[in-house]
Amino acid sequence: MWRTKLCQPVRTIFTKTPSPPPRHHYHRYQRPPITLSVSLAKTATCIRTSDSHSYSSSILNERTFHFDFSSSLVAHCITSASSAEPQVVVDWNDAVSCSEVGDGANGSLEDEEEDPRTNIPVKAYFFSTSVDLRSLVDQNRQNFIPPTSRMTNYVVLKFGTLSNPSGLLSSLSQGTGASISGSDCCFMVVFQYGSIVLFNVSEPEVDGYLKIVERHASGLLPEMRKDEYEVIEKQTLSTWMQGGLDHIMLQFLNIDGIRIIGSVLGQSIALDYYVRQVDGMVAEFTDINRGMEKTGTFTMESKKLFQLVGKANSNLADVILKLGLFERSDIAWKDAKYAQIWEYLRDEFELTQRFASLDFKLKFVEHNIRFLQEILQNRKSDFLEWLIIILISAEILISLYDLFQRTASTLH
Repeated sequence: MWRTKLCQPVRTIFTKTPSPPPRHHYHRYQRPPITLSVSLAKTATCIRTSDSHSYSSSILNERTFHFDFSSSLVAHCITSASSAEPQVVVDWNDAVSCSEVGDGANGSLEDEEEDPRTNIPVKAYFFSTSVDLRSLVDQNRQNFIPPTSRMTNYVVLKFGTLSNPSGLLSSLSQGTGASISGSDCCFMVVFQYGSIVLFNVSEPEVDGYLKIVERHASGLLPEMRKDEYEVIEKQTLSTWMQGGLDHIMLQFLNIDGIRIIGSVLGQSIALDYYVRQVDGMVAEFTDINRGMEKTGTFTMESKKLFQLVGKANSNLADVILKLGLFERSDIAWKDAKYAQIWEYLRDEFELTQRFASLDFKLKFVEHNIRFLQEILQNRKSDFLEWLIIILISAEILISLYDLFQRTASTLH
């Protein structure tokens, strides 16, 4: 194989060299190096490899270079071959067609082909606080993929057709090494707490898949939360997985990988909703504290305060119990490869740090609630004290009036 490059004419300097010994004495003869200097702007030389007797030169970009010749031909670029092959002679002053070395056994470099990869878009949504998974599965039984773990707070649905339904579908369902690349399948992971994660679904098709779940959802939110991610399949990847900005690169993506990635993205988008809920409560208590700073009192009713108490407690319970934020996936327990994905994505989406921030904000809300409850309790106690005082005063007045009436009747 030859790589062609066009070389510019150069000036050559000839030096006389002693005649070499006969060919059969080459293996014993060690010729002293003879230096030849050539001035040139830019040149390239012919490269050809054949066997252990071949010589090769490299592409030169320097202005001055040195050759160590073993023959009397100095003004020619000679590429030697075995004794059975003819020599190739090229004049230095001519335009030279140089070749690419294609023999990998002699250390040549070949153009690396771009590694094939498949980009799989992943979209996560949170639009309700509860989904009836049982009714969802009953109405989409043909798309349901049976679970391989004990986790019961989510289901995986497959839509579309496979290019190889008999082989790939069974391996996907069993979570083996087959990937979803090469198919037009779309996967949807639906969680009981309201998150939906779509794999390989284009943007115009998203509404259709969301409507499938909407029929079985309750507590629809006025504003739907959304997050996007990407999975890249690269079978020539040297490691099992490799992280990147807003993507993760895997050797292959199968059903177990979809379950692991979907669980972390579902928790992340749901946690974002609860964080915003708590941020709203923090902002409300901040306004109350600022009002108390100006007026020295507050006008919140006890009913409103109790509603805030219930909201804070329910948010904390949903994050811990429904989301299962601290429960490790069964798939990650069984296979270290998926444990690596699970841990990487949790670090990537900062689930632990975000929950710590959420817990801190809830403690701030809890502290304010206790403070306001004490104030309301003191108000109630003051009211009861004043009520008792008024009743005692009324009883005293009634007693005095009765005594006055008796005294007046006695006098008459």
